[in-house]
Amino acid sequence: MRHVKGIRPTRRATALGSAGALVTATLMAGVVTASPAGADARTGKDREAHGAAVAAARAAARGVDWRDCPEDWGLEKPIRCGWVTVPLDYARPDGEQIRLAVDRIGSTGTKAERQGALLYNPGGPGGSGLRFPRRVTTKAPLWTETARAYDFVGFDPRGVGHSAPVSCVDPQEFVKAPKMDPVPDSEADKRAQRKLAAEYADGCAERSGRMLPHMTTPNTARDLDVIRAALGEKKLNYLGVSYGTYLGAVYGTLFPGHVRRMVLDSVVDPSREKIWYRANLDQDVAFESRWKDWTAWVAANDAAFHLGDTQGEVQAAWEELRATAKKAPLGGVVGPAELISFFQSAPYYDSSWVPTATVWSRYAAGDTRALVDAAAPDPTDTAGNAAAENGNAVYTAVECADAEWPTDWRTWDRDNTRLHRDHPFMTWANAWMNLPCATWPAKQRTPVEVTAGKGLPPVLIVQAERDAATPYGGAVELHKRFRGSRLITERGAGSHGVTGLTNPCVNDRVDTYLLTGRTGRTDVTCAPHALPTP
Repeated sequence: MRHVKGIRPTRRATALGSAGALVTATLMAGVVTASPAGADARTGKDREAHGAAVAAARAAARGVDWRDCPEDWGLEKPIRCGWVTVPLDYARPDGEQIRLAVDRIGSTGTKAERQGALLYNPGGPGGSGLRFPRRVTTKAPLWTETARAYDFVGFDPRGVGHSAPVSCVDPQEFVKAPKMDPVPDSEADKRAQRKLAAEYADGCAERSGRMLPHMTTPNTARDLDVIRAALGEKKLNYLGVSYGTYLGAVYGTLFPGHVRRMVLDSVVDPSREKIWYRANLDQDVAFESRWKDWTAWVAANDAAFHLGDTQGEVQAAWEELRATAKKAPLGGVVGPAELISFFQSAPYYDSSWVPTATVWSRYAAGDTRALVDAAAPDPTDTAGNAAAENGNAVYTAVECADAEWPTDWRTWDRDNTRLHRDHPFMTWANAWMNLPCATWPAKQRTPVEVTAGKGLPPVLIVQAERDAATPYGGAVELHKRFRGSRLITERGAGSHGVTGLTNPCVNDRVDTYLLTGRTGRTDVTCAPHALPTP
């Protein structure tokens, strides 16, 4: 499952639209300066740490040549765009270089109010942060005070969008529908899904093989430090959401003395044993709980939706819809896989509760076209389909490279069969999305042991108690590991990405931290934000 805030989740099984155009970043060979003598004698992490320092020094000297953004990037003035050059392999800083797309908008306050740059990652892996400066141009009210103090800086991580994008399959193939039902009826179904997963892994190697060994979270964290240096910032101010919290946790481990302020929202469990196989199993349990929260809400609002006045009745309506689409895909293109892709946005985000229920209600009233239009991929949206395919490719590449995955199918079959019995909404769909990691054609690393290194300042952690995509235990685990951190819990809530919601108890504390560095003396539990109203 992708850990992305603000981007509708995409799956390999079904394609979803995604705004923005794909522009291939040029891969660059050559160097700025030679590395110091003796660098070749370094090995392993020492070489990568040395390479990161070399790349950061070069970036600091070069800076960023800010220009008007390309028209097809969809970023209005006064947002400016540029490039930061990083090594493909930090163990070889004089080797092949890639360019990362960055953008920024200046702080809106006075010179005396300015506190530097605030960098953002929305999650994924595979999400683009380039739209972050638009929180200023669109005058997003929650960010007004922070925008007075900080330049807002976004970037495409390595492999994403404009930053040397990776790909695993032709985008038009990626969006073909309907896909195979994720829930297997037989061993033959499982064999067919295993074949698709292995072919996908092979496609990643064929289309992006030279990038795959270097598509890791630690390398993206090193890229983040190079961007910091290119911006002329001595310390990093960072907001990470969803997978962006794991990126922040790894950055705080590798570069603790480079952190000034860090907000981590909707937290991935950073423990080695969870990255990434078990983290995805934990998601299946959490998604089932949040799915029940939503279906109970739909039942409580039966006067608006007419889908059943108990949670059980709404669940039965879902199972009937799923069975109908399995027997004959709606509009010829929406089967169970496409339904899951559409409906999973409700457990992800409260903002999807009303729109998802409304579309379903219209279907139940006889308007099949409404559901087909909402859930089916658009084969004519070439830019959106390319972005969706790229996002899925990056997700797979990073999670497969970050850690060793089980290679024995019997492990996957045992774990997912057991989970599916009580948590059927997402379990098998999630398994097939991640199964390419079982036959991954590139080196898989040992995850970073996340810990608070010397010099790491207090970090602010924000988490909804019933988050499906990043279960609450992840925030508790990171809180333990980052000594001196503070945890803000939104009690009883479950929307993914808390800092983007209106809840003064959360919003005021995030503003105070970013503006003053104060976290408060204790952890805080906030009442939940208001639920949507039909």
